Amino acid sequence: MNSNSSPSAALQLCYENVNGSCVKTPYSPGSRVILYTVFGFGAVLAVFGNLLVMTSILHFKQLHSPTNFLIASLACADFCVGVAVMPFSMVRSVESCWYFGRSFCTFHTCCDVAFCYSSLFHLCFISIDRYIAVTDPLVYPTKFTVSMSGICIGISWVLPLVYSGSVFYTGVYEDGLEELSNALNCVGGCQVVVNQNWVLIDFLSFFIPTLVMIILYSNIFLVARQQAKKIENTGGKTESSSESYKARVAKRERKAAKTLGITVVAFMVSWLPYSIDSLIDAFMGFITPAYIYEICVWCAYYNSAMNPLIYALFYPWFKKALKVIMSGQVFKNSSATMNLFSEQM
Repeated sequence: MNSNSSPSAALQLCYENVNGSCVKTPYSPGSRVILYTVFGFGAVLAVFGNLLVMTSILHFKQLHSPTNFLIASLACADFCVGVAVMPFSMVRSVESCWYFGRSFCTFHTCCDVAFCYSSLFHLCFISIDRYIAVTDPLVYPTKFTVSMSGICIGISWVLPLVYSGSVFYTGVYEDGLEELSNALNCVGGCQVVVNQNWVLIDFLSFFIPTLVMIILYSNIFLVARQQAKKIENTGGKTESSSESYKARVAKRERKAAKTLGITVVAFMVSWLPYSIDSLIDAFMGFITPAYIYEICVWCAYYNSAMNPLIYALFYPWFKKALKVIMSGQVFKNSSATMNLFSEQM
C-alpha cells in the first residue's frame, strides 16, 4: 500500500461493519504462509508425535511400567495442547484476530494453562521417579508402583484443571485491570491480562517445580557418576551375580534418567522466556511488543512437539515401536507381546 493511501483505507477491522471491532494488523501474504507453515507443523507434530507415544506405551505390554505410564500421560497433556490450543492460537497469532467467540476464548485460555501446567507436574513427578530409581534401584520397584504412578497422574491432571478453571472462570486474574481488559477484548480479541498477584503465583508455580527438578537431576547425575566410578574400579574384580545385576539395573536407570533429564531441560528452555516475560510485563505495565510475546508463546507451545522427537532420538524401544506401528504390524494379535528391548537392556 503506497504512502498516499488514506488512514481509513489502511485501517482493517477483524469484523467489518461491527461496532467495537478490534483493529486487524495482518502480515503480508508471504509472511502468513510461512507462519501458518511453522505453527501448523508444530501442531501436527504435537498431535501425531504424542499420539504415537501414547499408542506405543499403552499397546505394548512390555512398556507397561510406572515410569512409562507417567510418560504416556505427559504425552496426553502435550497431545491436548496440539489439539485444543495450538490450532486456535495459530489463527489468532497470524490473523491478529479471534474468530471463535468470547466463551470459547475463556475455555481456550483455561485449556492452555491447564495442559501446560499438567506437563510441568508430570515432569516433576517423573524426576522424583528417576531419583528413586537411580539412587535405590533395587528397592525402587516396591516404592514406585503402578498405583503410585496413578496417584501422580491424577494429581498432575486434577490440580491444573481445578486451578485454571477457578482462576479464569471467576475472573479473579483481572482484578484491578478491568479497564485495560475491556479495552483489549474488543470484538475479535482474546487477550488475557493478569494482575501482578496472579502473575507472581503463576511464576512461582513454574519456578518451584522447576527448582525441584533441577535439584533432583543434579543429585541423579552425581549419584550416576559415583556409580560409574565404582563399576569402573571393580571392573577387574570378580563380581557376584547380585552385584552384576545391580550394576546392570543401575546402568539402565541412568540411561533413562539422562533421556528424561534432556526432556526437562527442553521444557525449561522452552518455557523460561514466556515465564520471565509474563513476570516482567505485569510489573512494567504490559510493555512487551506483540511480536515478542508471540515468539515466547510459540516457543512454549513447541515444547509439546519436542518430546516425541527426544524419545525417537534416545529411546531404542520407541524407534522399534514406531516401526511396528507405521508398518501396520501393530494390528496383529501377537504385536502387543513383542520384545522391544535389546538383550543388553
